[in-house]
Amino acid sequence: MSGQADFSTIGIVGAGSFGAALAVAAARAGRKVLLWARDEKTVAAIAERREAPRLPGVTLPETIAATSSLAALGEAQALILALPTQHFRSVVEAVARAHPAGLPAISAAKGIEQASGCFTTQIIGEVWPAAIPAILSGPSFAADIGRGLPTAVTLACSDERLAQRLAGALTSPAFRIYHSGDPRGVEIGGAAKNVLAIAAGIAIGLKFGESARAALVARGFAELRRFGEAYGAQAETLMGLSGLGDLVLTCGSAQSRNFAFGLALGEGKSPAEAAGGKLAEGAFTASILTEMARAKEVETPIADAVAAIIAGEVGVREAVAGLLARPIRAEN
Repeated sequence: MSGQADFSTIGIVGAGSFGAALAVAAARAGRKVLLWARDEKTVAAIAERREAPRLPGVTLPETIAATSSLAALGEAQALILALPTQHFRSVVEAVARAHPAGLPAISAAKGIEQASGCFTTQIIGEVWPAAIPAILSGPSFAADIGRGLPTAVTLACSDERLAQRLAGALTSPAFRIYHSGDPRGVEIGGAAKNVLAIAAGIAIGLKFGESARAALVARGFAELRRFGEAYGAQAETLMGLSGLGDLVLTCGSAQSRNFAFGLALGEGKSPAEAAGGKLAEGAFTASILTEMARAKEVETPIADAVAAIIAGEVGVREAVAGLLARPIRAEN
């Protein structure tokens, strides 16, 4: 199907803030959009007020139709899966049952499945083998996309020609999509930067200042690069939008849920208090990322410290003291 499709109709699975924002971006690119939400109240709000509850203040174009039926996505020629990573598998299994023939399935999740160590394109490949996995990631806040502020991201697929066609179909003047043939690199950047953003938030919460944050971003990127290369990512991908670009954004703004989570930890709140009922993907990714790093003998001291803090194994100040006491070494 992907060889003939013009991608005039895009299905988006997940009507949270990011899914709704991507629906708006796709509509601005001239696509008809089918937006799936599990909650009937969300579907009704979109139909009645043209506003997604999780993306307030943004009017959804009339070319976006909301539905709570996965079967209704049958008209779509490609799907974007805007789902939390830890619930990704169960929803994709349901999508696969509704659409066994498969089509391009673009993950917009940024994390690693805690139970399996799988990246989201791997999950798609496992539970929906007829689909063509792809990944969309990069420095992007839902509110910025929804408001039409200039944003650039990367769409990657092992079939780079397909990635190029999908990127072209979804690009609009304010939402620029670059294409890549390195999906693993793109999703590693999206997953690892969330863990490192928690560390940056902790530093600011402890009032360590901007110099400390800059050092964390730089040394955190060194960890991201080492981890990424160990798992097959291309160096240029890690240096691009979905790696360094997303890391800089997420470590630099309280708009990031992961940074805000870390900020609250640094201010003395427990992990449960810091979460405040909001999803911080990095809190789930930290432990599995460090486990995977150890399996490849990759040093990730900052991510290790974040994982230990979240697990309650060490206090925030003790973890920071441990980082500062590490032996001096050459920068690499």
